[in-house]
Amino acid sequence: MSYRSGYAVLIGRPNVGKSTLLNRLVGQKLAITSHKPQTTRHRILGIRSQDEGQIVFVDTPGIHDRGEKAMNFYLNRTAHTALQDVDIVIFVVQALAWTEEDERVLSAIGQAGIPTIAVVNKVDLVPQKENLLPFMETLAQRHPFVEVMPVSARDGDNAETLLQSVLERLPEGEPIYPDDQISDRSERFFAAELLREQLIRRYHQELPYAVTVEIERFEEEGGRYNIGAVIWVERESQRVILLGKGGLAMKETATAARMAMNDFFQTRVHLEVWIKVKKSWSSDQASLVKLGYTD
Repeated sequence: MSYRSGYAVLIGRPNVGKSTLLNRLVGQKLAITSHKPQTTRHRILGIRSQDEGQIVFVDTPGIHDRGEKAMNFYLNRTAHTALQDVDIVIFVVQALAWTEEDERVLSAIGQAGIPTIAVVNKVDLVPQKENLLPFMETLAQRHPFVEVMPVSARDGDNAETLLQSVLERLPEGEPIYPDDQISDRSERFFAAELLREQLIRRYHQELPYAVTVEIERFEEEGGRYNIGAVIWVERESQRVILLGKGGLAMKETATAARMAMNDFFQTRVHLEVWIKVKKSWSSDQASLVKLGYTD
């Protein structure tokens, strides 16, 4: 097979496993994950280079009907914009679950008119596998997909088959990025995301949605990274919750984030964290832009 290269966008409603699938397909953790919807807030490129070609995967926030904040509009706009200038769409749905938000995503795919593979994810959570076939047959009737494929992003089932299916449908061409590059994002970006991941996983209910992370300092010195991070919240009461009694909760969160950074960057990390209040930042367009939420 001649060398092929191109862009494949992963799209779907929140919490169907797009980021877990991206990490699986690229072969390295690039996107943060959690069981909470709307964990992904940015478009992230994950680059998979192999002998036959190069696939540039585009991970996107989940398209959703929830909330009227500036943040919600930003997330949806980012996902819709990612449907432009790609070679193939990977439409991710959850096995045996179909919602109005799935329908909304499919409508956007139909308008884009790009060849689409439907990926039925989380098949590892389906105890009676015989129920998958009727679900997949119904899905196939909703849109002229080029393929409908069951996958477990968590366990890796059918991931290699999906890779080959995507690669075969890309145009012939030279690599878009160097072979050793795995993303278009900076180390500063990944540091912020790894800290935000710990905040999402460790704090319950709505608090993670009122939190964002800004890296104010990122320096390499003496064989280690010195990182200074600000966690922005919207109210003083949220700052108190994040700190915990005697600051213990935040110390534990920062330690977990630092260990994740050690592993990701493959070097020692010194992390300092501050919590500050920026009232209603997620509802204010100017604040979003200042905090890095730009298309």
